[in-house]
Amino acid sequence: MNRQFDTIAILGVGLIGGSIGLAVLRRGLASRVIGVGRRIEGLRMALEMGAITSFTLAPAEGVAEADLVVVCTPVGRIADDVRTVARHCRSGTLITDVGSTKGAIVAEVGGSLPGGVQFIGSHPLAGSERSGAAAAEVDLFVDRVVVLTPSAATQSEDLERLGDFWRSLGARVVTMSAEEHDRALAITSHLPHLVASALAASTPQELLQLTATGWADTTRIAAGDADLWRQIFASNRDSLLASLSSFEQQLASFRAALEGRDDDGLVELLAAAKRRRDTA
Repeated sequence: MNRQFDTIAILGVGLIGGSIGLAVLRRGLASRVIGVGRRIEGLRMALEMGAITSFTLAPAEGVAEADLVVVCTPVGRIADDVRTVARHCRSGTLITDVGSTKGAIVAEVGGSLPGGVQFIGSHPLAGSERSGAAAAEVDLFVDRVVVLTPSAATQSEDLERLGDFWRSLGARVVTMSAEEHDRALAITSHLPHLVASALAASTPQELLQLTATGWADTTRIAAGDADLWRQIFASNRDSLLASLSSFEQQLASFRAALEGRDDDGLVELLAAAKRRRDTA
């Protein structure tokens, strides 16, 4: 198989980073995958699982020979991590990330990288409420969308290389601006997490024994890491507030139908929601 990148460095070998490493090595897409992290226990687990071929606690060492660097750290750290590792990358290295927001990251990285080192944002729409290398899955990206957010400085050949990389992991690639991405994901990802969390928090403890699959399915993502989601919400605050306003209007329509004993209106609201869900 033709290899686009001989050596790949992954900063943060958790669910997403570990899944990337597993997929790359199982598919023979690189000869080396170097894991970079802060906890040696997690890196050793990733090595034992076959998600990386070696590891280091020193970012400068980990990225020194990398052709591709994938930053899988929390959203609040990504821009700083990109700028830090870029200083130790050789010319021609491509850096990407997997953050759930893009506008702030792309703006902060800007033109601050050394000559010859390029950054293009990525967001794989894949994952779960679980975390850590133990949750990694080799086929996590198969048939999942990965959004690429090039900037005005992005070279077309680098965008093509990065797109080909994600496609080689089984993903479908979509390209849009960082601003478009954040507006869209506020509706399709960040608002659902907020709503799931609100629903879980509004359920009295003594009634949990009466919950069933509907409650479990709807609140599943509320089990995600609280500080990670705080960073995502804060990074995409304005777009999330706009999507929350739209959702509140929908809730107000349901309330009005219930208070007005408008059964026909209620059916119409439910049917419209069903039609939208059925087309997903």
